[in-house]
Amino acid sequence: MVFIIIHQLEILYQFWIHTELIGKLPKLIEYIFVTPSHHRVHHAVNDNYIDKNYGSTLIIWDRIFGTFQEEKEQAIYGITNPVNSFNPVYLVFHAWGDLLMDIKKRPNMIWKILFESPTAWERGGNKK
Repeated sequence: MVFIIIHQLEILYQFWIHTELIGKLPKLIEYIFVTPSHHRVHHAVNDNYIDKNYGSTLIIWDRIFGTFQEEKEQAIYGITNPVNSFNPVYLVFHAWGDLLMDIKKRPNMIWKILFESPTAWERGGNKK
């Protein structure tokens, strides 16, 4: 029962951070918790926002692990590789196919493909 209550609170929290109606909050809240400003960065495809702000409740983890990025410019939403399909099954699973194709093309980089951010190895000139 406790799990269900906590889970529902988390879902409710996720609802309010998906808005553009709320700007910056007081500094203490912005330092500890994920806010709408932080979450806009998470969903953005701006070059300096890619692979940032993974936290769902506490932004402090992103600060600790070096993945925090403050919102400084208007977020551009989207995905880096557009999908040309409306098939819901394909939309859910196409990333797995892309992952398998990357592994097939670069078998010597399987560790990096599976466990590092794509921007860490794709932009580093390590493409084979």
